Amino acid sequence: MNTIKNLFIASLLLSFTALSAQSDNSETFIDFGDEKISKTEFKRVYKKNNNGEMVSKSTVDEYLDLYINFRLKVLEAEARGLDTNAEFIKELAGYRRQLAQPYMSADEILEELKREAYSRLQIDIRASHILISVAADARPEDTLTAYKKAEEVKKILKQGEDFEEVAKKYSDDPSAKVNGGDLGYFTAFYMVYPFESAAYNTKQGGISEIVRSKFGYHVLKVQDKRDAVGNVTVEHILISSDPELSKTDDPEGKIEEIYGKIKSGLNFEEMAAQFSDDTRSASQGGRLPPFGVSRMVPEFEAVAYEIKKPGDISKPFKTQYGWHIIRLINREPIGSFTEIESELNSRVEKDSRSNLQEGAVLQKIKKDYGFSENLSELEDFYKALNNTYFEENWDAKSISNLDNVLFTIGDKEVNQSDFTAFLNKNQNKRKPIDIVVLVNRRYNDFKNIELLNYKDSKLDEEYPEFKALMEEYHDGILLFNLTDEVVWSRAVNDSAGLSDYYQNNKENYKWKKRADAIVFSALNAEIAEATKKLLKDQDSVDVVAVVEEINKSSQLNLKYELKKYQKDENEMLDGVEWAKGISQNIEKDGRIGFVYIKEVLEPTYKTIEDSRGTITSDYQEYLENKWIESLKNKYSYKVDQAVLKSLKKELK
Repeated sequence: MNTIKNLFIASLLLSFTALSAQSDNSETFIDFGDEKISKTEFKRVYKKNNNGEMVSKSTVDEYLDLYINFRLKVLEAEARGLDTNAEFIKELAGYRRQLAQPYMSADEILEELKREAYSRLQIDIRASHILISVAADARPEDTLTAYKKAEEVKKILKQGEDFEEVAKKYSDDPSAKVNGGDLGYFTAFYMVYPFESAAYNTKQGGISEIVRSKFGYHVLKVQDKRDAVGNVTVEHILISSDPELSKTDDPEGKIEEIYGKIKSGLNFEEMAAQFSDDTRSASQGGRLPPFGVSRMVPEFEAVAYEIKKPGDISKPFKTQYGWHIIRLINREPIGSFTEIESELNSRVEKDSRSNLQEGAVLQKIKKDYGFSENLSELEDFYKALNNTYFEENWDAKSISNLDNVLFTIGDKEVNQSDFTAFLNKNQNKRKPIDIVVLVNRRYNDFKNIELLNYKDSKLDEEYPEFKALMEEYHDGILLFNLTDEVVWSRAVNDSAGLSDYYQNNKENYKWKKRADAIVFSALNAEIAEATKKLLKDQDSVDVVAVVEEINKSSQLNLKYELKKYQKDENEMLDGVEWAKGISQNIEKDGRIGFVYIKEVLEPTYKTIEDSRGTITSDYQEYLENKWIESLKNKYSYKVDQAVLKSLKKELK
C-alpha cells in the first residue's frame, strides 16, 4: 500500500504542484470560500502540466474540472477531521523528514565522501578479520578489556602466527570457526565505514591497525586487492534442487543433459525459456540484471567472473539453490563519477559514513544561528542519576526543581527541565555503566536532536518552496486516505454493491468464443506422434501421466500448457482449426507443437470471479463519479467566467 500511495502522491504533485492558496495581486479565478485561487496561480500550474511528454495535455476546461474535484475532496477530508488523525500526522511528519534532508546536509562533506567512495569502488578487496566484540555503549572498563585483548591478538599475529588459526581461536565472529575470518571480496559500502576505511588503508598482505566499529574491535588482514571487476550481465539456466520447483529427482542429470544439448548447438535462450526453474529470468532467455561484487552467492559470482569472453558458457555447477549454467553477455566497468553520482548520493546518505556529514551539519547550525552552552549545569545530573535508571525506576520528579539554561540556539533556550524529560523518556533496562558516561552520551544525543529540530522549525520560514511542497503532501495524503475509504477499499470490500453493479452492467463482461485446450511442445516429430498415440488411447486425458511417460527417456522431450484460451492468446492455437480433437503438427522454435482441443466453448457471461479485477476497477470509477457529484452538491464554489474566458485566450 505504501508503494501505491507514494506513486499516487507523486502523480498528484505532478498534476497540481505549485498550486496553493497564497495570495497575489492577480484576480481571483476560483473562490472556495476561505480559499481563493488566483488567475496567476492557475495559469502557472496549467502551463507547467501541459509542457513536455511527462503528463497528458488537456484543455483549460478539462484541467479546471480536475482541479476543482481535487480541491473538493481535500475540503471533505478536512471536514471529516482526517487531518487531525494521529496516523496522518505521523505519516506527514515522515514525509517532512524526507523532504527536509536536502536542507539539512553539508554539501562539502557529502562531496568529499562521494569522491572517496568512488575512488574505493575502483578496487575490490579480499580481507579476513578477527573481531573482539564489545557493545558501542559498554562501560569504559569493558571497552578497555576488549581493546587489550585486540592488542594481544595483534601481538600474536606480529609473531608470525597463521591469521586463519588465530581467527578460529580468538574471533567473536561465529563464522570465523568455519572460514577463518575470510570475508571474501568486497568494495565500498559493503562493510561498516570504519572497517571499510581500515581495509582500504592497509597494504595488500598487511595487518591493519586495531579499528573500532559498533560491533567491537577488529584486526584485519588484507589478502588481495584487485582492479574492480565491475558489473557483469549473464544469462543462466537453473535446475532447482527443490523437487517441488524442478519436478525432477535428478537435477544434476537434467542440467548435464541441457548442457550437452547447448554444446551440440541448441540455442541457450530457448533452452532457458523452456527449462529454467528461475521463472523470472526464463522469460528473458535466462538473462539476469547486471550485478557486481558481493551481489550473488560466492559460487555463482566466482563462475561468472571466471568467464572471460562474451558468449562463452560455463560448465554446470552447484549453489545452494540448485544447478546452474551461465552464459556471459558482457562486462561493464564502474561508470564515470558523473554517471553514478546520483547513486553515490543515495548510498552515502544511507551508510554509516553519513555520521560525518551530520557532524558537519550540526556545526553549521551552531554557526548560522548562534550557539552557547553551560556544561557546568550537567553536574546536577551526575549527582541525581543512579542505578535505578538502568532498571527503568528512576524518578524524574526528584530533580523537578532544576530549570537552569543548558544551552541556547538562536532565539531558543533549552533548560535542565527539557533534558530531564528526555532522560525520563529514554530510560531502558540495561547493564549499569558509569553515570557520568551515561549523562554525557544522553546529553550529546539530546543536544543534537534539539539542534536539528531547531533548524527544521525554520524551514517553512526560510524556504518558501519547502513550505509549498509540504502543503502539497498534506493535501495528497488526505486525498489518498479519503479516496481509499470512499472508493477503492469500499469497492473491494462491498460484495453486495459489487454484485449489484455487475448485474446492472452484465453485458460489459462476456467471454468471447474459447477453446479448452492443451498446447504441447515436443522435441521432434517422433515424440509428437508418440504423444498423440497415448492421447488417443485414453478415454479421459491424464496429461500429467502422458508427459511423465514421454519424458522417461529425457526431461526435455515434452512440455505442455493447459487452460481455456480466447483468440489471440496463444499463437499455436490461433494457427489451427477450432474443433474438438488433436491438431496437425506445427514447427515452432526448433520444436514440434500441436494442440489437443478438449472442448470449444461458445460465448457466455463472465462470472464476477472470472473478471473480478476489471469489474472492481469499473465499480471504483462508478463510485468516484457518484462521490464527486455529491461533493459538488455539498460545497459551494464559484468560477469567474470572465477570468476563464481570458485564460482560454492566453493559453491557446
